[in-house]
This record gives sequence, C-alpha cells and structure tokens, in this order.
Amino acid sequence: MVLLLYKRSFQQSFRAPYSVRSGSSGVLGKMFFVAGTRRAGGASLVAEPTRSIYRKFRDVDLLDKRKNVSAMKAGEDRAILLGLAMVITSVMMYFVLGITVLRSYADSVWTEEGVCVVFNSTVTADVNCSYSCGSDCWRGSKYPCLQVYVRVNNTGRVSRLSYDEENWDANSECFLVPKCKKDYAATQHMILNISEHLKPQQPFLCYYDPTDQQGSALLTRLYGCGAVLHSLFWPSCVLTGGMAIIFMVKLTQYLSVMSEQGAKINR
Repeated sequence: MVLLLYKRSFQQSFRAPYSVRSGSSGVLGKMFFVAGTRRAGGASLVAEPTRSIYRKFRDVDLLDKRKNVSAMKAGEDRAILLGLAMVITSVMMYFVLGITVLRSYADSVWTEEGVCVVFNSTVTADVNCSYSCGSDCWRGSKYPCLQVYVRVNNTGRVSRLSYDEENWDANSECFLVPKCKKDYAATQHMILNISEHLKPQQPFLCYYDPTDQQGSALLTRLYGCGAVLHSLFWPSCVLTGGMAIIFMVKLTQYLSVMSEQGAKINR
C-alpha cells in the first residue's frame, strides 16, 4: 500500500510540470499570435502613408510630364507656324521679283557683252526738265544732253551709247539723264567731266543688241545676271530656312513617336 501510494504521488508529481508546461505553451502561442496580428496591423498602418506619399509623387510626375508635353506641343506649333510664314514670305518675294527684276532681265535686248570704242562724244543741246520745289510745286530747269557714239567689236557698226536701261528709257538720245536740279551750272559741270573721261579710241566693256534692233549700246546693266542672282539670294535663304524648320519639327515628332512605341514594346 505504501508503495502504491508512493507511485501515484510520484506519477502526479511527474505529470504536473508537463501539464503546466503545455498550458504555458498554449498561452505563449496565443500571445505570439496576438502579437503577430498586432505587428501585421501596424505594418499595414505604416504602409498606407507610404502608398499615399508614392501616389502624390506619382501624380506630381504625371502633371510635370503633361506640362512638358503641352509645352513641347506649343513650341512645335509655333515653330511650324514660323516655318510656314517664312515659306509664304519667300513666295511673295519671288512673285515681286518675278514681275520686276526677272521681267526686266527677260525683256532686255542688250544681252551680249562686247568691247566698245568711243567714236564721238559731244554735248548737243539743252533738254528741259522740271524739279519739285515743295508740295504741288514744280519748277523748270535744264540739263545738257551728252551724245556718245561707239563702235562695237571693231566692226563698222556705230551705236549710240547709254549709261543703263533707265537712262535709255528716259531719253535714248542722251548718254546720261541727270536728276533735274535748280543749279544748271553744277549739272553742266558734271556732264563735261563725264565727257572728258569718255576719251576717243579708248576701249571698254559694253552691252549691245546682237540683232541691232535698237541701234544702241549700254555701259552697264541694271538687271544683269549678277543682279538677278543677288536679288534671288535672300528669298532662297528664307525659303530654305522655313522648309528646314518644318522638316526638323516633323522629324522630331516622328522620332518621339517611334521612341514611345519602342518603350511600350519593351514593357
């Protein structure tokens, strides 16, 4: 009996710690679970502000991108308008030059360049002219008419020499039609100096009509090949610049579209 009681007490004493331990482990498991849930909840609470901050930065980036895109589109539109304005301006300049310089160059009969030798140079008579003395005020004056005859290319043909096309249109009989002035003596002195410079038997370059319809030659040409090229230089530069601006804008737009498509494919 004593031995039985001793065994029972020993078994109870031996089982008691394990029961306590098992209970404590359950309590500890519950505590660990509760702590884990708290930690998870705390992490979710911390994640929400970070997500909101990320969204704010993302919205700011999207707004900046939209502003940059709108600014780029506005700049591209202005560049295209500038290019179109330059092209239209150059076309208008070509039109004006076409009805003035090019037409005069095409209508000119003094197309051949040759060597002229002065045959005779004399002041024949005075030509009446008028000059402006104010608003709706005109007064009469005179200028001496200088006639110059030349031989062209050592031939027997004699032609009357004029300074340029405008002087020939104003008065084909005189070499130079000066601006009408009140002081006749000053105009006469200028014409006499020109007559002294045009010495006989002195060759110089001139322009003549190969068909000899006008019977005259020119010392210089207002609308020669050099004048035409010089007048067409600036309109050509404006046209080239306008077309280059439009081409560069269109090329930039095409490259941006291609880069966006490549970025979408890579994603």
